[in-house]
Parts: sequence; C-alpha cells; structure tokens
Amino acid sequence: MSQEQQTLLQQKITFHGAGAMAEAIVRGLISRLVVRPQDITMLNRSNLKRQQELSTRYAVHTGTAAQSLDLLASSPVIVLCMKPKDAAAALRELGPLLSPNQLIVSVIAGLSIRTMQTLLGRKQPIARTMPNTSSTIGLGATGLAFSAEITDEQRSTVMTLFEAVGIVTIVPEDKLEVLTGISGSGPAYVYYLMEAMIAAGIRGGLSSQQSRDLTVQTVLGAARMVQQTGLEPMKLRSDVTSPGGATQAALKTLDEGDFFENVIAAVGRCAERSREMGAALEGDLNHE
Repeated sequence: MSQEQQTLLQQKITFHGAGAMAEAIVRGLISRLVVRPQDITMLNRSNLKRQQELSTRYAVHTGTAAQSLDLLASSPVIVLCMKPKDAAAALRELGPLLSPNQLIVSVIAGLSIRTMQTLLGRKQPIARTMPNTSSTIGLGATGLAFSAEITDEQRSTVMTLFEAVGIVTIVPEDKLEVLTGISGSGPAYVYYLMEAMIAAGIRGGLSSQQSRDLTVQTVLGAARMVQQTGLEPMKLRSDVTSPGGATQAALKTLDEGDFFENVIAAVGRCAERSREMGAALEGDLNHE
C-alpha cells in the first residue's frame, strides 16, 4: 500500500447525507482498506433509522442533528451527498463553519462549483464528482472536476477515494454532463439491452433463469474481452460476425432500427437533460 493511502487511512471523512451513493462509496473505502470505519462519520438528519443501519452494517460513526455542526466543522474532508433540493440550505449553513483547508467533495448532480462556492460564501476547495451506481460493487466510473483552490494533496485524496470504487477520469467541469450521458446513466442503457435479451430468450422458449444467466454472462464476457484484450469493440464485433451468418443478420436488424445513431442520440439527450436540470436547479437556488 502506498504512503498516500497510509496517510488517508488516518484521515477523517464526514458524509453529509447518507443515501445509496454515500453507502456505495463507504462500502468501497472500507472493503478496499482505504479508510478505517472509525474514521468515517455519516450524517443524515432526517432519518435516524438509516443512520443506525449504517452504523451496524459498517461500524462507522453517526451523529445527531445537535452534533452535526461540530462534526462538520472539524472534518478535513466533507462529502456532500444530500438531495439537490436540500443543497442550498446545507451549503449556506456549512459555509461559516469551514476553515480554508477543509476539502468539499460534491456528489450532488447538476450543482456547479461556482454555485456551491457562492452558497458557501467562500472560495472553498471543491471537487465535483459524477460517480455511477456500479460504484456499489467497486466497478464504478467516476468523473472529477476540481476548483482552482484544490491542492495537490487534496487532489490525491479525492482520486484515492473514488479509485476505491472503480476508475476515475478527470475532465473540465463543462464536460461532466457528457460524462453523465456515457457512464453516469450508461448502466441503465446496458440494463435495458439485457432486459430485451432476456425477453427474447423467454419468447424463444428458454426458461427465465436460463435467459437471465446467459444474458448476464454474455454481457460480462463481452466487457471483459474489451478490457483484457485491449482490442477495440469494432474489431471484436467484426471477429464474431461472419459474412452472411446469423450474427450479421442480427446486426442488420439492429441497423435497420438505426441502433448505433440512436445510442449516440440517447447519450446526447442525457447530457442535454443533465444541463437543463442543472440550470433549473441553480436558478431555483439563486432565487431562494
């Protein structure tokens, strides 16, 4: 283990919000031995039962509403995981508590660094992130963008946090929506394809379990082939597509439905909608 990770193991981290993504990140940090459970605090003021579940499941600390401000003020790293609608009040409350060297890591979709700093009332070091749900099993893909105030040490901390739950890509902040269209929402496209493949198997006479098992293994195997061989998907597709064969006939059917361009359009529309929601959110927050 690197010296960087050794240092991080002893760094206290507070999760402000304790939903599914916060839990996914915490599970990855603990299972990969990046952060000790006793160095993690999870705050969720509106659901004490949820806090109790997380404390029992992961042996992390939790705090009451009365304790939360002191816990946030003393934490070197604060991960914002609350719902977007709760972000404005939380950031305004948080701003006066902070010292200049505290790191804010945002997992709030659509909220820009500029708006977060405005709500905080200070030029705080901020890392804006876009993880996906596969982070739950350590196979996530996370996009990162950093404010100008981030130090090299803080940048390394953020990288290590999210590398614990998958791969990390650093992009300019204005490209995070494109990344959302590919990796943020991308698992849903793959699941939809899998739904259709399973349905096709069942309609063709296979059992539900057979169709599911074959589909899951096929998707897993195809992804691993790309990953492990280093070959481009186009090359691998060509290798299994014999002229005049069954695979070519299947792909021709997909092409008749403009499959390739539809996927590209779906990614584009996802990115566009992400921008729209971000603009609406920031408009609402700025008018509060």
